[in-house]
Amino acid sequence: MMQQQTITIQTQGRATLDITGEVERILRSTDIDQGLCHLFIHHTSASLIITENADSAVRRDLENFIAKLVVDGDPAYLHDQEGPDDMAAYIRSVLTQSEVTIPIRAGRLALGTWQGLYLWEHRYRAHRRNITVTLTGA
Repeated sequence: MMQQQTITIQTQGRATLDITGEVERILRSTDIDQGLCHLFIHHTSASLIITENADSAVRRDLENFIAKLVVDGDPAYLHDQEGPDDMAAYIRSVLTQSEVTIPIRAGRLALGTWQGLYLWEHRYRAHRRNITVTLTGA
């Protein structure tokens, strides 16, 4: 069995948004007991990550780390058509990931105890982000 659905997430600007519950709701609407859940984000200035879900300081630390690694408005960037976060957002996206695959076990996402699935918005402005969720299994 395979099912595919696109979800739209409204961001409020640069931040991480927990999308675990939304993906689990889609999975619960199927009869899939074992298989794979694949997510793909259709944007070049946002990404998907699996990280710590119990302490939000982890996500703030990730943001602080990548902000030092990828500086907004760096004069070395040639591409800046949409502002100082433009090229930085693309670099952040390339350094993270645009897709993730999670096992499905007993009808649930087989994430670790402290793992959550997040959309990481890399732009300052709010955006509507589309993610295709593909579920395969039996």
